[in-house]
Amino acid sequence: MDFNKQIQIGSNCLSEDSPVFIIAEAGVNHGGDMAVAKKLVDVAAAAGADAVKFQAFHTESLILQGVEKAPYQQATTAKQESQFEMLKKLEMTQEQNLEIKGYCAARGILFLTTPFDERSLDELDGLDLPAYKIASTDLTNLPFLEKVARKHKPILLSTGMSYLAEVELALQAIFPHNRDVVLLQCSANYPVRDNEAHLRVISTYRTHFDLLVGYSDHSVGIGAAPYAVPMGAKVVEKHFTLDKGLPGPDHRASLDPAELKIFVETVRQIETYLGSPIKAPTLAETRTRASLQKALVAAQPIAAGEPFSADNLVGKRTGGRGISPLYFRELLGRQAPRDFAEDEIVEL
Repeated sequence: MDFNKQIQIGSNCLSEDSPVFIIAEAGVNHGGDMAVAKKLVDVAAAAGADAVKFQAFHTESLILQGVEKAPYQQATTAKQESQFEMLKKLEMTQEQNLEIKGYCAARGILFLTTPFDERSLDELDGLDLPAYKIASTDLTNLPFLEKVARKHKPILLSTGMSYLAEVELALQAIFPHNRDVVLLQCSANYPVRDNEAHLRVISTYRTHFDLLVGYSDHSVGIGAAPYAVPMGAKVVEKHFTLDKGLPGPDHRASLDPAELKIFVETVRQIETYLGSPIKAPTLAETRTRASLQKALVAAQPIAAGEPFSADNLVGKRTGGRGISPLYFRELLGRQAPRDFAEDEIVEL
């Protein structure tokens, strides 16, 4: 499968050489309140994220009534309500999504949302999203993945809870219809333990599938995502909230506004550290090189006609003048063209 190595998402062109695309995951942390949703947009924009992402679902199309909550949801929400009842309170209407998209545009940040069911997917056509983020819950939902692929928008595909063979089947379902895919390593607990992040899977994806990769991060605090950047992640995603103490399933595993800003700054700093893959002196090093690198000088007096040898040549700092010791062996045995005093720079 030959997936594209350049993918346009809004004004961002993702490639192996592009800056990391940072998604601030608001998810359902708005709690059904539009004022809170807009504050989340403000926080994401102020932090410098490239996109802020919400979730789009119709509860009836997503889940059967009476299904128990996931373990992390049981720990963070009212125990007496079902997963259906919890999710129903967190829905966003098409009109609300449109309003938030407009608000994002005004704040200069991309709006993304994850469709969790076919009805929501079709409704999102009216929003003309720059990409679709597909959650781990649908990695094995091949009919749904094919329908997403046929929308001909870039796909950011999370892969939590899955085996490598299932990831391959998902890509095979998408490939005939869409080659703009970024594959995100993910461990789908909220939060994950440090030893469950499995960043090495990013390398597995790069070698096994040869496509753009990223990391959807559910680890604690600033967490694992910055470490994914040196491994080749071109997309990172992190949950955030206005207040970790708010009621709801995801707040405790999210960054607060100050942490989100640090998160974005950390990713950008790591990109700066990574620099260029070309090994050559930096501009600042060129002056240092002249001061600190060595050249050949006479280790002892050398008479004209005397062969250069390991005994009468030595490398010392000369301020940038002379012959580099790199060429030491080429001088061995050659006759000195004139007399050289001890510590005199050898020049031919």
